[in-house]
Amino acid sequence: MELLVEQVDVWVASIPDKPGGLAEALAPLRDVGADLQLIIARRSPGERALFDTPLQGDREIVAAALAGFNVTQTLHCVRVMAINRPGIAAALIGKRAETGMNLRGFSASAIGTQFVAYVAVDSKAAANKTTEVLEVA
Repeated sequence: MELLVEQVDVWVASIPDKPGGLAEALAPLRDVGADLQLIIARRSPGERALFDTPLQGDREIVAAALAGFNVTQTLHCVRVMAINRPGIAAALIGKRAETGMNLRGFSASAIGTQFVAYVAVDSKAAANKTTEVLEVA
C-alpha cells in the first residue's frame, strides 16, 4: 500500500458559541485565500473550538494569528493520503496500534479514489513514531 505520510501543524482557536461564530472565525482565513484541507469545529458548553490545517505562507499565518489562532502544542497530527481501498482505515489503525501508544483522535474520509486520514496524538514523540510506523506500512 503506497502512502503519503507527513506531520502537519494543527491550528486552534476558540470561537463564540453563537450562530455565525464558525463563519466569523473562518472569514479571515478565507480572505487571504487559505486552502484548508481539514476543519473540525467542536462545541462544549459556552464555547466552541475550531481546528484547521494547513496554513501556508506568511499571509495565512499572520491572518490566523490576528484572528486568534495558534499552533496547538498539545495536539500533534499525522496526515496520511493514499488511493482508497476497502479496509484501509482499519489497516492503518492496526499498524499504528502495534506501537502500544494510544490515539488522541482519528478522522478519515474517502472521496472517489482518494483517501485521507488525520491521526492525532498527544506528543511530538508519538507523532514521530506514528510517521515512522506508517511510512513502512
